This record gives sequence, structure tokens and C-alpha cells, in this order.
Amino acid sequence: MNKTKSTFRIKLKTLRFRIFLALMLIGLFPGLALGAIFLASIRNRGIAQDVSGISTQAQLLNDEIISKGYLTDLKRDDVRRSLSAIGNVYSGRVMIMDTGLKIVYDTYEMYEGRTMVWENAVKALSGSTESFYDVNNHSVTVTLPIVDSASGEIMGVILITKSAELMERTLTYYHNTVIITIMAIFALVFYLALFLSRRFIMPVRKVKFGIEDMSKGIGPGVLNVPDVTETMEISRVFNHYNQQMKELSDSRQEFVSNVSHELKTPLTSMKVLSDSILSMGEDAPVEMYREFMTDIAGEIERETDIINDLLSLVRMDKKDSTLNITQININELIELIMKRLSPIAESQKVDLVLESFRPVIVELDEVKFSLAISNLIENGIKYNEEGGWVHVSINSDHRYCYIRVEDSGMGIPEEDIDHIFERFYRADKSHSREISGNGLGLAITMGAIRMHHGEIKVASTLGEGTTFDVRIPLNYIDEKEAAYD
Repeated sequence: MNKTKSTFRIKLKTLRFRIFLALMLIGLFPGLALGAIFLASIRNRGIAQDVSGISTQAQLLNDEIISKGYLTDLKRDDVRRSLSAIGNVYSGRVMIMDTGLKIVYDTYEMYEGRTMVWENAVKALSGSTESFYDVNNHSVTVTLPIVDSASGEIMGVILITKSAELMERTLTYYHNTVIITIMAIFALVFYLALFLSRRFIMPVRKVKFGIEDMSKGIGPGVLNVPDVTETMEISRVFNHYNQQMKELSDSRQEFVSNVSHELKTPLTSMKVLSDSILSMGEDAPVEMYREFMTDIAGEIERETDIINDLLSLVRMDKKDSTLNITQININELIELIMKRLSPIAESQKVDLVLESFRPVIVELDEVKFSLAISNLIENGIKYNEEGGWVHVSINSDHRYCYIRVEDSGMGIPEEDIDHIFERFYRADKSHSREISGNGLGLAITMGAIRMHHGEIKVASTLGEGTTFDVRIPLNYIDEKEAAYD
């Protein structure tokens, strides 16, 4: 039972059902509204015709009542016969009231001598003609003043009730006709809505089938449903997304391959060194043992560096990665970074220069951002010439902090600039063995800067040097919190 209800709810949520329902409503509502308007107009027209006919007849009675002085001589049989005849013709009732609303004549002779205080009768004494349709008894009642045409004086009220059974029978006939017509329209609209909803939903189904085929590896591997503009747009966006996923998949495969290679290389070196020591047996000199163990220790350190960089990269790739945001004096932070890197610079005989235009306070994660800037400065030192320099400058405006890292090093080839932030990519392949590194530093830098909603740009001239420009907001804005503001 629950499964049936669940299936029913799912069908109610389908686009095809909603299109079908919309078409049904569009098709039926106008028909129902027009039918109701048609029946109401027939009834109103019939009532208007009856009121007009009764008013004309009442005017003739008015003239006869006044001319023959019926209100002063209630025993005039000729007038009473005329009143009775009108009641018979209309299958209804005629009543005459004096100015005190006392009934002086009643076709049914039920209320003669009584006073009838009725709103329409009171209004008739004021000179207006009033009509009333009794829905329950199917009758039309018209009240008019009895006016002396000579003096204009209102002498009483005449009330005529006419049976509307004939009009109701006519209305019943039209009502049945309208119902039959609406049922025919309903059947037509139902089948038309079924056909059109299926037709309208077909392009969407083609998109669905196309994506299913692509997921199974069937077809050309490109979604193409040009039936309507919307499916063309969906196809374009999906193909773009699918291409991105393919590139991401290729990138991941390449990343796994590079990681395997980078991790395997130190292990291979350690195995070769250890096998060499073991092959020498006990006759190997102590100096050789020491040299080989030093080399093994260096390979272990290299392996550790690669693993640490990979862990940093993975932490930055996580969408739910959190930042420990604090207010940091960026001048002091970079000064500390350069102090830590000064021994490397001295060994490379590279000058480190820090230029600060003003104190700058920034909201950031000190550990992650330090790693990003350290990589930029360290690269400027490693890929430099003896006697070269690395110049770091700090500036800011009311919104952003600007950090520039310039060096006088060997520069980056133009064809490599667009790839230097890719993982394991090393532009300086000719010196890759001489200069330590695993090609992850700039990828980590890019990840850290993006986590702070910042930007990094690079400009380089081969043989002259490289400039990195970093821009980050002074005030960190959490995207999740901003979405609820």
C-alpha cells in the first residue's frame, strides 16, 4: 500500500503530469466559465423580458384603476375581472395596495385587508419600479406605483407575480446542453492533453536517454537534442560539464601516475643503495656505509617532503576544509618567512629584500597562507642565479592586500606559464635534477590563495626573472555564512 502511494506521489511530481494538468485546466476552465456565463445571461435576459412585459401590462392596469376610481370603489367588478384575468394569464398573482400598504385586492383573496410592509412595496410608494426573482419558487414579482396621470399623485402600489416555470424549463434544457458540451470538451481536452504532454516531454526524455547511453558508453559521447531551445541549452551545458569531468578524470589519472612515480623514485634509490651495501658484505668500508646511509636518509627526507606536500594539497582540495581565521599583521608574517628562508638564500648567494608601504592587517589562516608565500619566495631563491635577488613588496587599499614576489632568476618559458600551477608540473625540466622539488609547491600556493578568495597572477621573461602578484581580501568572508545573510 505504501509503495503504491509512493509511486503515485512520484507520478504527481513528473513534468508530464504537470503539463497534462495545466492543459486540462486551460482547456476546461474557459468552457466552464463560458457555460456559467451563458446560462446566467439566458436567465437574466428572460427575467428582463418578463419584467418588461409585466411593467407594460401593469401600466394598462394603472390607467384602468385610476380612470374607473377603483381605489375609492373596491366593488368595481370590471376592474376585478381585469386583475383576475392578468393573474390567470401569468399563472401568478396580482395584488393592489393603497398608500398605507393595505392590501385592497388579492387574486388569491388570502391577504385582503392586511398590511404588507415589503421593501419593494415601500420603494414603489416612492415612485420606483422594483423587480424580484424568487429562485426557490421560480417566479418574477414586479412592484410599481399607481400614479394619477392628471395630478402625478401616487395613489397606491400594484404587485404582479408571474410564474417562471417556462423559463426554468428552457434553462434546464440549455443547462443539459451545456453539460453535454462540456463533457465532450473534457473528453477532447483529455486526449489532447495526453498527446501534447507526451509530445512536450519527448525532448526531455531524449535528453535522459542520451545521458543514459553516454553513461553506458553507447553513441558518440556527445549529447545532442536540438528539438527545442531549452534542450539545446541543456545539451550545450551538459557537454561542457562532461568535458570538464573528462579533463578532471584525465587529470586524476595523471595525478595518480605522477604520485606513483614521485613516491617510487626515492624508494627505488633506497633499494638500490641498500642492495649495494648488502652485496658488499662485511668487507665494505665504513666510509662507504656512511655515504650510502647519508644518501638513504636524503631519499627518506625527500619521500617525507612529497608526502607532506600531498597531504597539504589534499586538505586544501576538500570542499569542507576549514580555515583557522585570525587577524594577522602581514608585514610581520612575511618578515618571519623571509628570516626562515635566509639560510637557503645565503647558501645560494641570493639577496632577500622586503619592501613595505604600510602596516597591513589581514584576516587569514596563518599556517596555510604562510605555506603559499613560502613556496613563492623559496622558488625565487632556488631558480635564481648566484648574486641574484628576490624582492617582496606589501601594499593595500581599503579592500585588498597586495603582495608581489619578484626575482632575477632564470624565468619561465612562455609555453609553460599556463601550466605552472598544475600538480607535478615542472617548467625547468633541464634543471629538474639539479634543483630539488616535486612540482607541488605552486599547486599548494594556488589552493591556499583560492581558499582565501584571492587571486594570483604570474609574469615572466626567460632569462630575466619572474613576478608573482597575489591579491587577497583584507576581511575574510565565509561563503556559507554569506549565503544565509
